[in-house]
Amino acid sequence: MDTIAIPALDRPVDATVEIPGSKSITNRALLVAALAQGDSILENALFSEDSEYFAKCVENLGIPITLNPESAQMQVSGKGGEIPATQADLFVGLAGTAARFISALVVLGNGEYRLDGVPRMRERPMGDMLTVFQTGGTTVNFEGNPGYMPYTIYSQQFAGGHIRIKANQTSQQLSALLMIAPYAQQDTIIEVEGTLVSQSYVKMTCRLMADFGVEVNQVGDNQFHIKAGQRYQPRHYTIEPDASNASYFFAAAAVTGGRVRVKYLTKQSYQGDILWLNVLEQMGCQVREADDYIEVTGPQQLQGIDIDMNDISDLVQTLGAIAPFANSPVTIRNVEHIRYKETERIRAVVTELRRLGVKVEEFADGLKVEPSPITPAAIETYHDHRMAMAFAVTGLKVPGIVIQDPGCTAKTFPDYFTRFFKMIKQ
Repeated sequence: MDTIAIPALDRPVDATVEIPGSKSITNRALLVAALAQGDSILENALFSEDSEYFAKCVENLGIPITLNPESAQMQVSGKGGEIPATQADLFVGLAGTAARFISALVVLGNGEYRLDGVPRMRERPMGDMLTVFQTGGTTVNFEGNPGYMPYTIYSQQFAGGHIRIKANQTSQQLSALLMIAPYAQQDTIIEVEGTLVSQSYVKMTCRLMADFGVEVNQVGDNQFHIKAGQRYQPRHYTIEPDASNASYFFAAAAVTGGRVRVKYLTKQSYQGDILWLNVLEQMGCQVREADDYIEVTGPQQLQGIDIDMNDISDLVQTLGAIAPFANSPVTIRNVEHIRYKETERIRAVVTELRRLGVKVEEFADGLKVEPSPITPAAIETYHDHRMAMAFAVTGLKVPGIVIQDPGCTAKTFPDYFTRFFKMIKQ
């Protein structure tokens, strides 16, 4: 299907929904389970393009994985830090987490590993982490622009030691280094130079490492100490629902003045994007939590907000999509790094809001959205799953919104529109 029309509602949403497992936790759990010695079972794992590219790469490295999409279960037979394959050609699609995590994983091996992705993945930054590996003695041959895919890594295990890395465009490279550090040849100290974006994802990484038996000692905001010789323990691990993907359903309650309950998600979530609930509260929503769900009830009128979204930057599109319905401007700040994501996200949100007739101001690290009437239009999604999912919510309030290339949601949420339409029919 090339397009999908969103039916505007003449009533508030009133629904209970279930969300598949977290992409971020699934991919981290896949990596540490591959490094553990023995079988781990991941329950409620996410089955999407991103996680399946990741799993395929791990399998191509000689680490067996059994996938069971029907039961949302993955079994990983970890090799205790060994990379059995000494040569592999690894394709990551548009999966940034897979690109960074698999690049780090193969550095633990002894062999020749080529990595590549789709054209947009070739534009996403990889160089800071690869420079760390090169400084430690690993050879990296670039086929095009240095610091970008495609490239071949010739690895002879990871040296560790005192490492300095920038993390002002993405925190994924830091997370990748943290996760392989226990298997380095010596203790590792990672020092982040300058600004660390998306700190909540780094916290998630450290918590998950602890769940599998490895300790990270963080000193201040920007230094991490990891003892060599620690080992991940195989385990049976349940992955919580994806808080980022839950944001669209909570946003549906917000814009329609309705109620949406997401099962099995709580504020104790490992995911930084659970802070979306705080954003909605500031905009006038009511949030209620129980042991096994969170429920959002929208107000009669959303309120404007001025917010630093650096730590929840995957939700910029969600907020941008509902911002025109607020009673005063919505200003989003400190998210310049999202220009280097699946698409140039600040520019994409600004462009599509203007297509809808919304008054928007773009600046280097964010945007300001004025309350505006909406002119129906077909939304361009730029192969970015979050553009499609976010602007579907806009369509609940305004007749005539059409989403182009809805299939791009397969990256992290293949049945998003099935669940979205089920929500609005309840």
